[in-house]
Amino acid sequence: MKLSRSFGKTLREAPSDAEMVSHKLLIRANFIRPLGAGIYTYMPLGYRVLNNIHAILSDEMDDIDGQEMLMPNLHPKEIWDRTGRWAQYSGVMFQIDAGGNRWYGMSPTHEEVVIDLIGREVDSYRDLPRMVYHISKKYRDEARPRGGMIRLREFIMKDAYSMHLSEESLDEYYPDMYQAYLNIFNRCGIDVIPVQADTGAMGGKSSHEFLFPHDGGEDDFIQCSNCDYAANVEAATFVRTGDKPDSLEELNKILTPDCKTIQAVADFCGIATSQTLKAVFLWATPPGKAEKEGKFVFAVIRGDLDVNEVKLSNALGGVELRPATEEEIKATGAMPGYASPIGLNVAKDADSDGVYVIADTSIENGGDFVVGANEVEYHYTGTNYPRDFAVTQMADIAEAGNGHVCGNCGEGTLSSRKAIEAGHCFKLGLRYSKPTNTTALGPDGKPHLVYMGSYGIGLDRLMGIIVEKYHDESGIVWPRSVAPYDIHLMNLGKEEEPKALCDQLYKDLKAAGFSVIYDDRPKVNPGVKFKDADLMGMPIRISIGRRSLENGGAEVKLRNSADRDVVAMDDLIAHVKAL
Repeated sequence: MKLSRSFGKTLREAPSDAEMVSHKLLIRANFIRPLGAGIYTYMPLGYRVLNNIHAILSDEMDDIDGQEMLMPNLHPKEIWDRTGRWAQYSGVMFQIDAGGNRWYGMSPTHEEVVIDLIGREVDSYRDLPRMVYHISKKYRDEARPRGGMIRLREFIMKDAYSMHLSEESLDEYYPDMYQAYLNIFNRCGIDVIPVQADTGAMGGKSSHEFLFPHDGGEDDFIQCSNCDYAANVEAATFVRTGDKPDSLEELNKILTPDCKTIQAVADFCGIATSQTLKAVFLWATPPGKAEKEGKFVFAVIRGDLDVNEVKLSNALGGVELRPATEEEIKATGAMPGYASPIGLNVAKDADSDGVYVIADTSIENGGDFVVGANEVEYHYTGTNYPRDFAVTQMADIAEAGNGHVCGNCGEGTLSSRKAIEAGHCFKLGLRYSKPTNTTALGPDGKPHLVYMGSYGIGLDRLMGIIVEKYHDESGIVWPRSVAPYDIHLMNLGKEEEPKALCDQLYKDLKAAGFSVIYDDRPKVNPGVKFKDADLMGMPIRISIGRRSLENGGAEVKLRNSADRDVVAMDDLIAHVKAL
C-alpha cells in the first residue's frame, strides 16, 4: 500500500480524553477513529491488525476441531426468555421495541443462539461432541466505556461453544481449549496469567480468565507467593486464621459512646479488629424477578475482613444486590451502626420466616467477639457462635487480599494485582440446556441434557493489550504475527534514482511474499517520514536516499532495535528473509 494513496492521516497529538497508551497511539497512528463513546471505526491499518488476529484465532480453533460459522446479531426476545436472561441482561443489552409486540436484543453474547441450534441440529450422541465458533460484533451498553479498545459498547469477539453428552466429555475437552488460548496469546506475543474466576451472568460450573497484568486494568486478581495459585478476587479463597478460645467469656453489654465503626469499637475496647464482627445489610433480588420479590439479607463477617458482593451473590443463588435502607434494617429489629444477629428472629432456611443471616466462615475462627447490641451506643463483649446467635447460611463471602494465607497450599501469602482480562473460558454445564430442555439421545436410547462450554476473546481488546505491551516513546512496536505490514519502505531522496529503486523494491518485496507499506509521498520531508514509521510500528524499516546509496545501498532497521545496517540492493531480499 502506498502512503500517498492512504485514507486518513497520522496525528501529532492524541485526543485529550485518551488515557491509556494504546488508546493514544492507535488514534495517532491512524489505526482507529472514535465515532461515539465506546464506538470506533477501524481504519485500514487497524482492520489489517484485526484480520491478522482473526487468522490466529481461526487457526487455533480449527486445530482443535472447531468449525467457523456466523450467527445473527439481532436476537428475538423469545430465545432469551427461555433461559431467563432477558431481564437479567436488561441493564447491558440494547433492547429494541420493533412494534407489534416484537422485541429484539442486540447480541451481547450468543449462548441462547447456540442452545437453539443444538435443539434443532443435535439428535443423539452420534452428533456429539462438537465445537463451533464465530468472530463477529457484540453490543453491550457499558456505563463507562474506557481505555479505547479496553472497554467498548460495540466490539468484535471470537466466541466458541462446545457441546457434549456428559460432564466428563466437557471436562475432557476443556484442557484442549485452555491450551489453544495459551497458544493464541503466545502467538500474539502476550504473556497472560490464567486464573480461576467467577462465572457471573454466564452461569455454569467453573471458569478461567486469562489476565494481562497491567496497572490500568479493571480486574483484580490474587497470586500466591509459594505455589502457582492465581484467582480473580471474586473467586479467590484463603485460609481464615484464628482459633476459638479454650474457655468462653460471658456475654456482656457495655456502653460504647460514639463507636459506629469497626475501628472505633476496636480502639475503644483495646482489641484488634479481628476480635469484632461486622454487619452488612443488603436487599437480594432473584434473577429475573421484581425487587419486591426479593428479601432482606443480613451478612456477618469478622471485622478485619470485607464482604465480596460477587461471592455473596453467588452464595445466594446469583441474586442482584443493593444496600438495604435504614427503614428495612430497623424493621428487622436491628440497629444501623450497632447491629448483630443477637436477639433477632433468624430464619432457619430460605423458606422460613425471619431474618436471613448469612455468615462468613471467619466467624468460626475466633471467639469472645465484640458485636453490636442492636441498641444505640451499646455493644456486646464475649460473643461466641453458635452459643449466642444463629445463622441461616454459612459460606465463603470474604474478599481475599494482600497478606492472607493461600487457600491452595496453606503456606504462601497472597498479593493483589491489577490486570486486563484478555479472554475467558466457561464450563457452562447444564446452565442453558436445563431451562430449554435441550437433550440428545444417549447410547442407552434415553434423552440426556446437553452440556456446554463457552469460550471468548475480544479482538479489539487484544489489539489494545498488544500495544500496551509493545510500544516505546516513539510509537507502536508491532510483533510480526499481527503487524499490518511486514515492511515500512521509505523513499528519502528527491532525485530520480532513489525513487526508481524504491518503486522496483516495492514490487520485488511483494513478489517475495512480504506485505509492504510504501511511503512514497513526494513532498514530505524525511524527518516526518521517520516519525510516522516509528509511530506506525512495522517490524522492519527500509529507507533509500542519497546518503544510504552513497554508503552502499539501503538502510535496514528493525523497529525493536537501535541498530541500522546498510545493505547492498542486490542483497536486500535475502537479508530481509533472514531477518
